[in-house]
Amino acid sequence: MTTEPTDPGIMQDRHALLERSFIDEYIRSHGHNPAALHVLPADEAHALLKAAAIHAAIRLSEVESRAHYVHEIHGDR
Repeated sequence: MTTEPTDPGIMQDRHALLERSFIDEYIRSHGHNPAALHVLPADEAHALLKAAAIHAAIRLSEVESRAHYVHEIHGDR
């Protein structure tokens, strides 16, 4: 049995990997190592992760919007 690339489970996994990449990118861009957040004070780490999650949500929304736009232009083939 083959798995279709449009399978919702696979797409969720891809979105999760992309989301994690956006979060890590945000944390690194603010001078921190994602693997070493435990050394930060709890309130600082929480604020950084919250901001990173918002950043990732915005970026994922952009990716999804672009994908829908491309799909509308090219239609089903």
